Amino acid sequence: MNDFVGKIQELKKKRNAVILVHNYQLPEVQDIADFTGDSLGLSIEASKTKADVIVFCGVYFMAETAKILSPQKTVLIPEPSAGCPLADMISAQQVRDLRVQHPDAKIICYVNTSADVKAECDYCCTSANAVEMLQNAFSDQDKIIFLPDKHLGSYAAHKTGRNVIIWQGYCPSHARILPEHIVALKKEHPAARVMAHPECNAAVLKLADAVLSTSGMLRYARESQAQEFIVATEVGMIYPLKIENPGKRFYEATSLASCPNMKKTTLAKVATSLENMVHEVLLPQDTINRAKRSIGNMIRFRKDAQLTQKEHEETKSLS
Repeated sequence: MNDFVGKIQELKKKRNAVILVHNYQLPEVQDIADFTGDSLGLSIEASKTKADVIVFCGVYFMAETAKILSPQKTVLIPEPSAGCPLADMISAQQVRDLRVQHPDAKIICYVNTSADVKAECDYCCTSANAVEMLQNAFSDQDKIIFLPDKHLGSYAAHKTGRNVIIWQGYCPSHARILPEHIVALKKEHPAARVMAHPECNAAVLKLADAVLSTSGMLRYARESQAQEFIVATEVGMIYPLKIENPGKRFYEATSLASCPNMKKTTLAKVATSLENMVHEVLLPQDTINRAKRSIGNMIRFRKDAQLTQKEHEETKSLS
């Protein structure tokens, strides 16, 4: 393993590469990262670097997102067969069909979608900002289509009261987390706080002290006075939580919540990809342009919202 780490470090310098690793990856892969985090945050960080090459250790839609935001860079994915069942539950043609069925609707897609799907949508969102997007990017009169995750969509619709048509996709790994897992762990660890990802089903979310994205979980655990946490998301999240909070204890909701695709990436595959510059992610320029629009609408909205909040605070300070 150490041989691969040394080789990767040498190749990274040779290729002027940056290594992005999602929070659900194997621990040894997380350890070689220049940046760890959630998919969109990683892609945004990479777009700010002067690297020529991005190595994305995650699933395929994540590497596509990196290419959309950094089209001039070479994007490699060490394991190209690492797909996302949730992303595969909606196709670009199905989005076009929804347009025909609901011509007056606005379509927002979760970042866990292919580039082709993003290219057909009006807005993109993340698990961290789905509620904020539904609340502030749309009006009460808007008809909204949310895809593909039914649990995230339902959670955001419930929190905002928006009129939302929800696509019935789901993450198989999060679907394996059941309420009884949480209840049993709470009996064992009554002082533990429950953190749940919004891809979990509604019954699990009702048992949570906080419904959070992966980045939100890291922040919540860091800032909380609690010393024990039950973590209802993919099991790989336990590792970065422990690294950041060595004095606290974290319990996976169930070992069944393991994504096999996230575990396909190995140090050997990272080294091979960098050495031979293989498994490059390529997208048509038209797809990049159109997909970037939906992501850009989200980023632009967030900047506008932050500016509005800043103006509000400044106005309040003057009153």
